[in-house]
Amino acid sequence: MEKIKLTIAVSGLNAIDSPGPGIGVIRSLRDCQDFDLRIIGLSYEALEPGVYMHDVVDKSYQIPYPSSGSKELEIRLKYIHEKESLNVIIPTFDAELANFIKLVPILDKWGVACFMPNMEQLTALDKMHLADFGKEHGFDIPKTEFISSLSQVEEMEDEFDYPMVVKGKYYEAYIAKNKGQIESYFHKLNAKWGLPVVIQEFVNGTEIVIAGLGDGTGETMGAIPLRKLYITDKGKGWSGVVLEDEALIELTNKFVKASKWKGGFEIEIMRTDEGKFYIMEINPRFPAWIYTTAAAGQNLPAAMVKLALGEKIEPFTSYEAGKMFVRYSWDLITDISEFQEITTTGEL
Repeated sequence: MEKIKLTIAVSGLNAIDSPGPGIGVIRSLRDCQDFDLRIIGLSYEALEPGVYMHDVVDKSYQIPYPSSGSKELEIRLKYIHEKESLNVIIPTFDAELANFIKLVPILDKWGVACFMPNMEQLTALDKMHLADFGKEHGFDIPKTEFISSLSQVEEMEDEFDYPMVVKGKYYEAYIAKNKGQIESYFHKLNAKWGLPVVIQEFVNGTEIVIAGLGDGTGETMGAIPLRKLYITDKGKGWSGVVLEDEALIELTNKFVKASKWKGGFEIEIMRTDEGKFYIMEINPRFPAWIYTTAAAGQNLPAAMVKLALGEKIEPFTSYEAGKMFVRYSWDLITDISEFQEITTTGEL
């Protein structure tokens, strides 16, 4: 069968201690035998490792930070599209999704496909509104508050027991055992991600994550649950194993049906010793460990590309439990000339 020739742009090339999903998404796409691919990397910083991984990314372009707004992004994407004739764009960072969603009508005119939630869906499931979504649709969500000042901490001490979970607006989470730690994490997260800072009830249990793909009408096209085996100090899974658990698949189906989610997602769950599932977060994109889904028999990024191109596909019905990932560090050797090129021209 003739392969589909595609040029796909993917963001999230920062394969560091808190890795972006981009490299995992690209590896999954390259595993798909239906595609003949040219991969364009979209980077924010010159030292994102994916920029220099030439066996993974064919060419990289720097794009403006999300804080620059959608107009600056449009100008840059137009330049990239004119040079590369993009077929599909896959943004993989929470913070950039709003700008890309605003540009969907323009990308459609250019003939560039995306498969993302709309702004209403994105807002309904962010940290600020997740508790309301849970209440409306019958999901258990830990008690959550949002603070913009340390003076609010004392008010919360009557409502929350220590330890508390302190989270950034977009990323990072820490467990605070006392008021002093809350203050320290507040300053750290505010400086990095801005306000508000999220305070969440601590739920003790087993940390489980589910990567999935929704078709936008309420149907789950695929879902893989995974238990984290090793977690970094930033709360990132550094190894994990695929689980076989029908209750987790049912929860995922219920979420997709309720939200009519369009695109990739990750559900972060805490399972208590009593077997109760608390949804800690809904991440509106594929996780960094997404390549594990392809290894387990559900290539969710490839399926999403097919949906973006208007192809009718059948939902995945099975996967291989027991598949495991172990993340590792690797010294990638390049030359200072490459760093200078991406720094000065914004391309490599």
